[in-house]
Amino acid sequence: MRNNPTNAERIFWYEVLRNKRIFDLKFLRQKILLNYIIDFYCSELLLVIELDGESHLENEEYDKARTEDLENYGIKVIRYFNNDVITALDWVYENLQEEIDKRIKELKSP
Repeated sequence: MRNNPTNAERIFWYEVLRNKRIFDLKFLRQKILLNYIIDFYCSELLLVIELDGESHLENEEYDKARTEDLENYGIKVIRYFNNDVITALDWVYENLQEEIDKRIKELKSP
């Protein structure tokens, strides 16, 4: 999967996450967590970013259960639609910055 990413994953990786482009955070691609393959993961923030295509519309229950499993381990899950990455990358980037900022504050508070 890492060698054959979707167009949205490729854009997101190269334009947003690669080489610590956002908040100097290191993200991994296609990370295995709890028997799931995660699109992008930042261990420093216990943060998962998932990019969802049309196939996810048919798998809402699975995605919901997967998110709950990850959140039970303290891992925050953020989801974006592939189409948003492709057509509104600036919005996705700004939203992700806000979400990361919130996550940093969550982890710092007692």
